[in-house]
Parts: sequence; C-alpha cells; structure tokens
Amino acid sequence: MAVLSFMLRLWREAEGGAISPDGLSVSWGGFAAGFHSTERCSPLSPVCCKEVRPSRHCHRSATLRTLRTLSTSFLALAGLFLSLPAPAAESQVVTSERDTASLVTDTDRIEAGHPFKAGLLLHLKPGWHTYWKNPGDAGEPVNLTVTLSGNLSGKADAIEWPAPERLPEGPLMSYGYTGDALLPVTVTPQTADTQSQTVTISAHADWLVCAAVCVPEQGDFHLDLPMGAATPSAQAPLFRHAAEQQPRPSPFQTTITPDGLLTVRGDGLSSQAVKQAWVIPDEAGRIDQVAPQPLTVDQGQMTLRLKPEEGFNGGKSFAGLLELRDAANEKSVLSFSATPVAAAVPHAPETGWLALVAFAFLGGLILNLMPCVFPVLAMKALAILRLHEDRKHFQSGLAYTAGVLAMFGLLGAVMLVVRHAGLSAGWGFQFQSPVFVAGICWFLFAVGLGQLGLFELPVISAGQSILTRHRGLSGDFLTGLLAVLVATPCTAPFMGAAIAGALAAPPLAALGIFLAMGLGLASPYLALTLVPNAGRFLPRPGRWMDTFRQILAFPIFATCVWLIWVLAQEGGGNPVAIGCAGLLALGFSGWLMTLSRTVSSRRASPVMFAAVLIALSPAALLLLLPSSSEMSAHSLSANADTATAFSPERLASLRKDGKPVFVDMTAAWCITCLVNDHVALESSVVQKAFAQNGIVFMKGDWTNRDASITTFLHDHGRDGVPLYVYYPAHAEGRILPQVLTPDMVVQAVEGK
Repeated sequence: MAVLSFMLRLWREAEGGAISPDGLSVSWGGFAAGFHSTERCSPLSPVCCKEVRPSRHCHRSATLRTLRTLSTSFLALAGLFLSLPAPAAESQVVTSERDTASLVTDTDRIEAGHPFKAGLLLHLKPGWHTYWKNPGDAGEPVNLTVTLSGNLSGKADAIEWPAPERLPEGPLMSYGYTGDALLPVTVTPQTADTQSQTVTISAHADWLVCAAVCVPEQGDFHLDLPMGAATPSAQAPLFRHAAEQQPRPSPFQTTITPDGLLTVRGDGLSSQAVKQAWVIPDEAGRIDQVAPQPLTVDQGQMTLRLKPEEGFNGGKSFAGLLELRDAANEKSVLSFSATPVAAAVPHAPETGWLALVAFAFLGGLILNLMPCVFPVLAMKALAILRLHEDRKHFQSGLAYTAGVLAMFGLLGAVMLVVRHAGLSAGWGFQFQSPVFVAGICWFLFAVGLGQLGLFELPVISAGQSILTRHRGLSGDFLTGLLAVLVATPCTAPFMGAAIAGALAAPPLAALGIFLAMGLGLASPYLALTLVPNAGRFLPRPGRWMDTFRQILAFPIFATCVWLIWVLAQEGGGNPVAIGCAGLLALGFSGWLMTLSRTVSSRRASPVMFAAVLIALSPAALLLLLPSSSEMSAHSLSANADTATAFSPERLASLRKDGKPVFVDMTAAWCITCLVNDHVALESSVVQKAFAQNGIVFMKGDWTNRDASITTFLHDHGRDGVPLYVYYPAHAEGRILPQVLTPDMVVQAVEGK
C-alpha cells in the first residue's frame, strides 16, 4: 500500500502539479489563461471537489512526465490485485423497515485455541430501540447463539452486555439500546476432524424492536473465514468501543437491607464525585424500576433508597449496575452485587418529636370512641361503678393506666424489633395471625362466660379478676392490658402519622410516642378518678349490678362472633371449625363448673379438674391453624365483587391510561375499615359518584401479610390500615382521612 501511495503521488505530480503536505491536495496545471485549480480528495476516489483560484506560474517536469507511464502501469496491476476476493469479517445483512442486523468478528482469520470475538451488529433507525438482559417493565432481551463448523468447532459464551440506556415510558421503565449497538460474545475455536481450510460461523438471533409498537425480529447469519494467525478485521474498532461500554466491576463495598436501602462504601465517594446515581437491577420484579431512588452522599459513603417489590427477597444478594454522574456530568457504570444485611436504624422523621407525641396522644384519646373498644366497655363500666365504694379510686386509675402503657410499650417494642430484623409489621399486625385471632377470641369468650357467672377458673382468672371487685389493683392493670390488645384493629385520626413517625425515629423516641398514645387512651378514665367524690354521682351498688354485669357479657360475645368471621376471611372453613371447637370446649368447661356446685364436695373436685383440662384443650388446637403465609384472604365486603384487586402494576397501568382510581387499603380485622365501607364507600351516593366519574375502585386486602400493600402503606407514610388514596386522571394521589363520610368521598372525587 505504501508503494501504491508513492506511485500515485508521482503520477499526479507528473501531471504538472504540486502536492500539499497532507498528500491530498494537488495543484493541477490548467489551460485556462491565468488560472489553475486545486483539488482536495481521497487518493482512491475519482471524485474531487475543485476550487478555482488565480495562479502566476504553470510548468511541467519532463522527468516526472516520463515516470507517468511507469506509474500508470503499476496502478493497473495494483488494481487487478486489489480486485481479488478477500476474507470478509461481516456476514450478509438482514434488513427490515426498522433496522439492519449482521454478524461481525474482530478478526479476519481464525486459529485453533485462540478465542476471538463475534457479535450481533444492529443499526436501529431513529425512534426504535431493543433491550438489555433485564428489559425492565416491558420487552424481551436479545438472544444470540453462535457456533463454529468446518475445520474448527466451538460455541459462543453468553452475551457480554454493554451498559444499557434507561428508557422511561410513562409509568414504566425499560433498559436497552438505540442507534448502533454491538452485542459481543467470546468464541474459543477447537480443532475438528475435517480437512476444510475455512471455518463457518453460524449464528441465530432473536430480538425485539419497539417504538410506538413492538415488532419481534430474527435472523440467521453465516460467515466463512480462513484458517491462520488472527489479524484484526475492519470491524475490530467496533469491538474495542463495545469493550469500553462494558460496566466496570465496582471497587466499593455494597450492602442492601430488606427494606431496600442500598449502601455503598469506599474511598473516593463524595458529594463532588457523585451528583446523581441510579440502580439498574439485573433481574426484573425485585424493585420498582420507575420509582424515585433518593440519593444521600457522605464522605466515603452513599445510599440509595430503592422500593422493593414482591419478588425482592431481602435475604438474597442483589446484583445490578450502578450508574453514577459526577459534578462534570461524566458518567460511569459499575457492576455490583450487594450483600443482604439487617435493616438499619432509619433517620429521624421530618416532623418534630413533640408534634408526633401530640398526634399520638390525640389519636389515643380518640381511640376511646372507636368501635374496637366495645369489648372492654363492660370492664371499664364496672370499674367506674366501683368508684362509689372504693376510696382508693385514684390508685385504680393509675393501675389501669399502667396496664395501658405497659401494653402499648410492649406492642411498640415488638414492632421496632420486627422492623429492625427487616420484616414488615404495622399497627394491628398481630391480627394477621390466625393463632392470635383464635386465642383472643377464646379468651374473650371465657371472660363473657365469667360475666354470666358460669365459673371462675384459674386458667381464666385474669379475665374474671378484671370483673370482680375483690381483685383490686391487679384487675385494673389487666383491664388496661386487654383494652389495648383488643383496640388495635382500629386506627383513629392522628394515629397514622404518629405510628409512622415512631417507626422512623430512634428507639427511645419511638417508645415515647407509643407511650403517649397509651396515655391518650387511658386519660379519660384516669381523669375521672381524679375528680373528688366522683362516686357520689353514680348509682349506689345493689343487686342490679349483677344483672348489669350479665348484660355486658353480650357485647363481648358479639366480638367473638366478629373474630370468628375474621378467621373465615383469613383462612376459610378450617380455621372457623377450629375456632368454634375451642368455643365449644370452653362452653362445656363452664357447664362442668356449674355442675360442680350442685354435687357433693367429694365429687366436685374431679368435676372441677375436668373443667380445667377441657378449658386448656383449645391451646392444642392452635397447632392446627395455618400460618400467615399459607392463608389466602377472601372478599371483604359487598362491593368486593366489583372492586379491582390491588397490584402496583395494575395501578400504574390504569394511571398511564388516564383512568381515575380510588384505592382502598383494608383488612377483615380492621373495624374502622368495615365501618367506613358500610357508612361511606358502599353508600348509594358514593357508588353513583364513582360510576358518573368513571372511577376504578381498587381494593387492597391486608388481612394477611402482603408485601406490595405493606410497601404502598410505607410509601404513603402509614404503617396500618385503613388508607384511602384517590388518584385523579393524570394527577398525583390525594390521601383521604381515616374516618370517612359519604360527603367527604364525593367531594374528593369531584375535586371540591
């Protein structure tokens, strides 16, 4: 080629021109008087762009003219040589209206035992894209198989994926490539038992290209290359460029918590080095890929808050790409694999601690008016009646308050420990367990039987001690414990913000918020005990109190009926049968206890012993109840048949289509939810407003644990149900109060 270039220079100079230093500009002698022209062109191109300019001199060299004949002959021979076929490093091209595709290699020859690169070369037309190995919320990854035949054999490894682009599409996120893309693979040739002097590279590829529509495409490619020492092909620079686009292994230590907090630690991380960051997961379905990923950068550390989805699996390592941009907007892409760790202690909430304490107190105070506390009204009523005769009524109030605070503190501590372990727990979480529901149902049934005076057994003495004047302060303390335990299915106004703030605060501050909530619940009774001579304003004790006590047993039985219904919603017929069997055992135990009073003292002891054993027998039935993970919730209300089941994907799809959506997060054990359903959501005026405005009613059932609903609650600052969010068409969601009225819902959906 050097000789060819030299002869070309001589030939052009022989024409009477001067050659510029770059070898591409030649001044040609012209016959037009006083002018010559300048051409800038490629030595091998017949097309030149001429610029005409004045000239003073024009001459020819006789010697160079002599060489012209020799150079012309040499060029003719060189042209003949170059016209001979040469090995190509690119296959035939598959063409469509959307793109072109071919198979290319980085070498012109193949040698046994020496790996080489092959790849699918795509030229995508503007507006079209194809997909990475994790296509995101939609799409399919490119599939490429490459094999060798002929004098060598072999098969390609997996695609060495260049870093993809993020391709947001409304509420969805995709990862892929636009423009020109080379997807390389490595092939290691092995000697085959043939005498062929060529190697045939065969490939099959499937890929999906999308714009406004998606079109699946495929191609079969063949490329023959000779044997010999490998030499770089004309396409080798494409492979070098693709290698530069490969993500680099991350030098940083990376961990992730079960709630999606990705932490990256290492030298070089700073607010200047990391201005923007984004995680691209290797697998779809583990995180919400379109949700914001809030970034926090400190010296030597950065965190990204990811939004887990149902397939997240906090105990499994999390791999993907970390896309970083520095202060100069330079991008770097790192591949990482994050080690799972326990959840870190969250940062303190933005709302001040004193404000959260105030919310908690108000929420606990309003909780006294919620229907969940009906089961303990009998106990509280009898305790108030005792104020007439008990001069130490202030001590009674303190004991009741201590019980309430102890149970609130215990529930708060359990929720914090569960959260720290990386599991999900919200207000009323214990009612998601059929074992707890059955156990509290049997306990309340035993208390109701005690109200009726059927028995007083040691195993249920806690329940009876609450209801008898002879147990003193211990009864008041147990009343406070039980009041909190059965009140948790309800969520009063202000409680949602307080609980969410508590779970995001340091442990001691969080316990203070829970205790403030308990103080609010206990404050009315405590305040009544502080009134001097409060007993003078109450009816005097008498036989009527026994009748009153028996009447108050029936609200407790009504609660038992509701708890059996909750069991039916959580697990269907089997848990209901087990729950009823326990009630039957307790009822039979009560009858035996009554019978023991009518027989002689010699026979009474065996009968009472049998009564105790039978009363204990429901504990064995708890082993037969299913776990939370084995349960499937059923419909919760009359409008469940017309409701759309909640899923993040379905909600995103409806919002993308411009549909207004009303989201109802509920649970069978949430009495506030059921009251809101009956009073507001199922009312004719609300149903009419939904129909007239084309609103999709979406219901999320949190009766049993559901990771996607838990995440949705956390995203909206809640840790329990109910939660009501209305999404107008093409607008952000609006959270409604926890206690609804029909007018409140109608005004929200009509934008008033």
